[in-house]
This record gives sequence, C-alpha cells and structure tokens, in this order.
Amino acid sequence: MNESKIILGIDPGTILMGYAVIEISGNKAGLVQMDVLKLSSQKDSYQKLQHIHNKVSMLVAEYRPDYFAIEAPFFGKNVQSMLKLGRAQGVAIAAAIQAAVEVTEYSPKRIKQVITGNGNANKEQVWKMLQTILKLQEKPQYYDATDALAVALCHHYENGNRTKLNTSKTKDWKEFILKNPDKVRT
Repeated sequence: MNESKIILGIDPGTILMGYAVIEISGNKAGLVQMDVLKLSSQKDSYQKLQHIHNKVSMLVAEYRPDYFAIEAPFFGKNVQSMLKLGRAQGVAIAAAIQAAVEVTEYSPKRIKQVITGNGNANKEQVWKMLQTILKLQEKPQYYDATDALAVALCHHYENGNRTKLNTSKTKDWKEFILKNPDKVRT
C-alpha cells in the first residue's frame, strides 16, 4: 500500500503570494489546490506579513502537509524589494516551522531546471510543462500560483521521486519515448 504525501509550495510575494498543494500517491503527483493570496489592498507592510503568516498557517492546518517548499528570493538590484520579499518568505517559513513541517528552499533557477530542463525558462514555459506533467487544462489568472505549483513539484522531484524516470540507455527514440512518456511534449 502506497502512503500519500502532501507538499505545500509557496511563491512568496508582498503583492501576490502564490500557493499550491499537491498530493503524491505512489509516485504520481496530483494538484489539490492552487491560488494566490492578494495583498495589494493592504497598505501597512506588517499587516501584509500578518496576512501571509495567517494564510500559510491556515493552509498548513487545512491540508496538513508533510513538506513545505518555498522559492528563495533571487538577488536583484533593488535592495528594498529584496528586504520585503525576504520578510514575506520568513513569515511563511515561520508558519510552517511553528507547525513542525519540514521546510526546503529552492532557487528560481533550480525550480525551472527541474521542471523544464532549462534554468532560464520563462513563466509560460514553466506553466506549459506543468500542464503536460499534471494534465491541467485551465490556466490560472496569475503566474504566482503556477510558480508555487512548480516549487511543490520541484520538491517532489528533488527528493528522488521523478515519475518513472528511466536513466538506462535506450537504443533509439521510440524506445526512449516508451520508457519516458512524461517527457513527450505535444
């Protein structure tokens, strides 16, 4: 009997925070929930942080994830933006730690590399790959939600759970496709 695992993925932000919950059954990932927390109506930065903490705490209480994966802030030129993003990430992590959920952080480049095979992929390419892997139809309104989904799926893959990834040599493309149907893009 395969025990299922729940992964909560977070794309931190101070205007929009993306979140996604996936369930891993056996070695198959399935989407449970994906959305954004809109923070633009909040003027006070500390209220925004409180909303982030409250939302992550609520998600942890509702879905009881086994793992919490979050995108690390990338180093940009705007120091103030980095500081705000780091605070948002910190309160999200604090909510997970408070609930004793294992936390792992991934760089944006690593997430893109794991999901698409290209660390410089754009958001549309990441979304298209997520659609293919998870057989999703409807595109969410915000890429922050799909980024959070990519974080969660990245965590699944990074922990040695790549679905039917066969690294043995194949004699031709036909055999490779048969062994790796999840790698075919249509």
